[in-house]
Order: sequence, then structure tokens, then C-alpha cells
Amino acid sequence: MKKKTKSLGILYIVSTPIGNLKDITYRAIEILKTVNIIAAESINHTKKLLNFYKIKTKITSFNKENEKAKSYIILKKLIINENIAIVSNSGTPLINDPGELIVKMCHKNKIKVVPIPGACSAIAAISSSGISTKKFCYEGFIPRKEKKIENMFYNLYLEKRTIILLETSKRILKSLNIIMKIFGKNRKITFIKEVTKFWETIKKTRINKLIKWIKLDKKRYKGEILLIIEGNTNLHQKVITYNILETHKILKKFLMNSSAIIATSKIHNINKNLLYKYILKNKMT
Repeated sequence: MKKKTKSLGILYIVSTPIGNLKDITYRAIEILKTVNIIAAESINHTKKLLNFYKIKTKITSFNKENEKAKSYIILKKLIINENIAIVSNSGTPLINDPGELIVKMCHKNKIKVVPIPGACSAIAAISSSGISTKKFCYEGFIPRKEKKIENMFYNLYLEKRTIILLETSKRILKSLNIIMKIFGKNRKITFIKEVTKFWETIKKTRINKLIKWIKLDKKRYKGEILLIIEGNTNLHQKVITYNILETHKILKKFLMNSSAIIATSKIHNINKNLLYKYILKNKMT
């Protein structure tokens, strides 16, 4: 006699609107209506969407603070054949949002994971940016501290693909000035604010011009911001990377500055005069 196979629930990863409540699929609405529980990053935020579509499904909190504990609770419910939908505050879950742990747990326990595609701010932004969409990399939020921002963009200097970034209105000018210092003033960039919302703004220009433009009116950079930056198109030129500067910094502790520059240029096969001018210009001697 065959042993009866135990039924398991399904975990749905449901994309929700970024800002405009109408940016949701029929399938997503159907799933949200029929699952046993909706696990939401913010209950109050998600209730606005549920009320708009008259969805009465039970809702539970699932955020960065309680993700680990709630993942085990959700797993137990899935094992007893309950279906659960994960939603973030906006867009596609797991992109800078909680959910990675429970998805891994589901794969480990052979529980079906079903993505319900829809809105994603990064994809919406790059599709409207006017910058190459053939190859791109998503880097998420720009770090808060200046040194970490510099490290990030020194490491991205050689990146040929289009770069997608997120930033807040409070830090946008600081970050743009650091990007300009490292990438140069002429790198193409598209500034996208409040995508899909009433105050949606899309501005493609060069970095130095963007800084001047947003300084003219504080309202221009209030809200949720994405930056789409053109990849490096001048890779035939040798550039000063973060690793080169770190090598120089270490060698300078043991050698005279001129000797440290010569040694660094030989280690990284870069022109010593180019390196010297950069260090002098940025007062790193």
C-alpha cells in the first residue's frame, strides 16, 4: 500500500504597487484574496492596498526586526498546508526587503515558492532612463558614511554596465558630489524621483549639471530617489582605483611619498606621473 504524501502549502512572493495603487496584476489580487495569510513588511501600509481592492485576508507583520522568528512560524504554517503571500511596502519583495531567509527555508524543505511578478522600482527606473539597458548591475542604497561612499564608487569606477542605485533626499547632494569627484563631471546620469507617483520626475543629464539643477529647488529632490549611472566607456585609460590608493597609503608608512608613488605605480602598472597628480590634487601627500 502506497504511503500518502503529505500536502504542503505554497509561498507566494507577490509584487505590489510602488506608488500608484492601480499598478498591480489581476493574478496578484487573486492570490492575496485566496491565501490563508499575508505576511507584510508594514501592516498599516499594506492595509491601504487591501482596503482599496476589498481584500479581507488575515495579515501579519513580517519585517527586518522580526524576520527570523516569523520565518519559522511561516514555515510551520506552510508545512501544515497553509498558503502564504509575502508582500513588501512596495514593488517586488526581497529586493532590499525581508524574505530571503524564508525562501531559503522553503527550498530546503521542498516547499513550493511561486513569484507573482509586477512592479519593481529599479526596472521601472532603468527602462525610462535613456541609458543602456543591455547590461546593468543593481547596487541598492548608497552607504551613509563618506568613506564608505568613496570606497563604493572607487570600486565601481571600472564598471562597464549601467549602475542602478537608491538614495534618500537627505543625502543625495552629498553622494552626488562624491560621485562627481570619482567618476568625473561628464558621466551621464538619470535622476528619477517618486517613480509612478504624482510627483514623478525623470531627469537625464551629466553629473555636474544634475547637481546644479537640483540645487535650484529643494522640492526637486524630496522623495524616493533612484540614480541610473552610465557605465565606464573609457576603459582604455588607466584609472586611479581604491586598491591603488590603499597600496600607496600602506607604502607611505614605510617610504618617502615619492618612493611610495613609484612603488605603487610599478605594482599596479600605472603611470607614476598620473598617480602623483591625482594624489597632489586630492591632498593625499
